[in-house]
Amino acid sequence: MKDCIFCRIVAKQIPSQVVYEDSEILAFRDIHPMAPVHVLFVPKAHVFSVQDLGPKRAGLVVRMVLAAKKIAKAEGLAERGYRLSINTGPEGGQLVPHLHMHLLGGRRLDDKLG
Repeated sequence: MKDCIFCRIVAKQIPSQVVYEDSEILAFRDIHPMAPVHVLFVPKAHVFSVQDLGPKRAGLVVRMVLAAKKIAKAEGLAERGYRLSINTGPEGGQLVPHLHMHLLGGRRLDDKLG
């Protein structure tokens, strides 16, 4: 999708600080971090949200979580703890219409979710 900012990041049309990449997933640092470590994991294929996942892409979120686990360990978060979050739709807080998962850590996170 040519107007999608995450698709443009995946296509390397917009620079980003990539921390992980494989054939299906790209992970990069958020430009407006909400914690000392704030990384976004996006599928390279445009998927609007969790609501658009079907049987053919059922494993995509699992692969995103496993990639986040690797980055959490590399960033020194694995033992202290971290948060993974996927927002879905406008009322769920999804600001970019492309499936993405946040990895947040590096400080004690409060229990507020909204």
